Amino acid sequence: MASFEEWKTQLEQWWNQALRYIHQIPQDQLYAALAVLIFTFLFLILVRLLKRTKSNTIVLSGLGGSGKTVLFYQLRDGSSHQGTVTSMEPNEGTFVLHSEKAKNGKPKPVHVVDVPGHSRLRPKLDEFLPQAAGIVFVVDALEFLPNCRAASEYLYEVLTKASVVKKKIPVLIVCNKTDKVTAHTKEFIRKQMEKEIDKLRASRTAVSEADIANEFTLGVPGDAFSFTQCHNKVTVAEASGLTGEISQVEQFIREHVRP
Repeated sequence: MASFEEWKTQLEQWWNQALRYIHQIPQDQLYAALAVLIFTFLFLILVRLLKRTKSNTIVLSGLGGSGKTVLFYQLRDGSSHQGTVTSMEPNEGTFVLHSEKAKNGKPKPVHVVDVPGHSRLRPKLDEFLPQAAGIVFVVDALEFLPNCRAASEYLYEVLTKASVVKKKIPVLIVCNKTDKVTAHTKEFIRKQMEKEIDKLRASRTAVSEADIANEFTLGVPGDAFSFTQCHNKVTVAEASGLTGEISQVEQFIREHVRP
């Protein structure tokens, strides 16, 4: 108790000394010092705001053959570039979305990266995720069932990466090629992928932590997995890269990269 009183007395003495010192300073010097303090404070706030400036990078990911590259070209210049081979290197470009080129004003360019889906090339994804404003995960709705498990495993890897979870990067699952009659609906694809991911998390959490490559776990223990349980927002949409019906993809981009 005595110690507290001593500290209180000492603080009061320091405060009174500080006030006497301030009163001795000429007013013009005091105002100058105050101005410098305010300027420094505002400068630090500005620096923090600039650091928080949203990225304009959208990453296209998914299995090879799902239509990522076609989607890239549709976004860039409105063409499907049919006949292009499977990408072995990332397609990358900064451009105004093709659908916005005729609009008045100056729409903000988008930096789009199409990452190859081949398993050996997937590590390239890690180079772009830290700067992503959003991730578009493309699924082949026409050949979905044979690739369901592989696509779900890849998506599981994306959703459990620290760079995605910590920054809460939004993910859009795009069911591509829905112009075909035999294509599966986005509701069917969503449910099937949730079931596969539920199996994956059950099998992987059974492995010792030392052997788990994933940085975060998904879902709520004891509950069936749902995308609504993810740390970041996950939505599902339909598209057709070949016909140019990509409005839902463009809407997602503009939601996270302001024009």
